[in-house]
Amino acid sequence: MGLPVVTGGKAMCTMGMGIFNITAVGNVMIENKPVLTTKDNVPFFNVAPMGVMCISLANPMVASATAAALGVLTPQPCVPQFVGPWITGTISCRVKGMGIVDNTCSLMCAYGGKISITFPGAVKTIVR
Repeated sequence: MGLPVVTGGKAMCTMGMGIFNITAVGNVMIENKPVLTTKDNVPFFNVAPMGVMCISLANPMVASATAAALGVLTPQPCVPQFVGPWITGTISCRVKGMGIVDNTCSLMCAYGGKISITFPGAVKTIVR
């Protein structure tokens, strides 16, 4: 059981410094806001890194900036590269055949980060 993620939710990355804003697409509403599904994983659209700085050396921009700084880790603006849909979306609650993302779900980045929900946006509705 978890709280569904809706537009206005927030997320954080293990390799990022800052918060991601969540935007769901669709006409299924929970608490008067569109609900996120497991396929809503488009960088900068569904998951927007608003000022997030990446610290992963697997990110070519971070590696290049760090090398230029003679090995001093130099964070760079986040340009997420998600490797798949949200993991462990609610299976019994579905929207158009896709699971609803709840506050226990995560999204993996190709640069080694794991994006997790910090605030789902919905606070009164529980999905199972």
